[in-house]
Amino acid sequence: MARRRRGRPLNGVLLLDKPAGMTSNHALQQVRRLFNAQKAGHTGTLDPMATGLLPVCFGEATKFTAWLLDADKRYIAEVALGATTDTGDREGAVLSRTPVPQLEEAALKEVLERFTGEQWQLPPMYSALKHQGRPLYEYAREGVEIERARRQVSIYHIGLLARREQQLELDVRVSKGTYVRTLAEDIGAAIGCGAHLEALRRLSTGPFDDPRQMVTLEALSEMSEAERDATLLESDALVAHLPALEAEPGNCRQLLNGQTITLPTRDLAPQTLARIYGPLNETSDPAFLGLVRVMAAGQCAPQRLVATATGSSGE
Repeated sequence: MARRRRGRPLNGVLLLDKPAGMTSNHALQQVRRLFNAQKAGHTGTLDPMATGLLPVCFGEATKFTAWLLDADKRYIAEVALGATTDTGDREGAVLSRTPVPQLEEAALKEVLERFTGEQWQLPPMYSALKHQGRPLYEYAREGVEIERARRQVSIYHIGLLARREQQLELDVRVSKGTYVRTLAEDIGAAIGCGAHLEALRRLSTGPFDDPRQMVTLEALSEMSEAERDATLLESDALVAHLPALEAEPGNCRQLLNGQTITLPTRDLAPQTLARIYGPLNETSDPAFLGLVRVMAAGQCAPQRLVATATGSSGE
């Protein structure tokens, strides 16, 4: 007999404002305890020193986190000039110190413009990428250097928000897989003095681009249960960028039984993923049922369905 999970069967997405000095997993566990939730997971790990947006998913929403992993992201980055560290950020040991040259603002912006567009980045050793089943940072702590392949990333925008004597504050918009620590190091090298990341705050990921929606752990701890629940977004917020289709009650029953259904799919090309909504019975309002893949001739095959729609316990 399967063991019953403790906690409440919540579904939805919390936009957590992760504090500095805490791992993403520790933040997740604190949130799970505050909500007394049966099942929770996060998308897009933030380093302990980083703050900002960490989407936490409950229950059925965890089924759709994969569609957020490829999302573009926006950060505010504080770059300290004149020193490099072994980790690429302020938490590492200093490797070198170099005087910071006097740069006119036009020259500085020209340097930043070099790093916009498609770039090849070398992932840092202090990262969670794995080699033979172990994260690279474990090798780095042992003093072992692992050969890494450069990867192509896109840096859509680097805006100079502020310039201090030995620090730059940047507004950065990047594709998945971009290491802002590496970007900071590369900018420092281009200026000629070296640099490391002093602070990092994530403001957006994918469809979640309004920082005002983020909630801190402190605020959550002071809320009632009803107030906390009211902070959750619906599960389909994770896939809001996908086109939406609506099914009739009869089609819904077929779909939830795992059958392919035929719908008007407008101009959606074959293999397109789409959200699908429909009533679970003749009198109910349309509900989010999950994702379908559009096939030929308007046929839609179930791709990922929510258990609440199928009546499964989801265990």
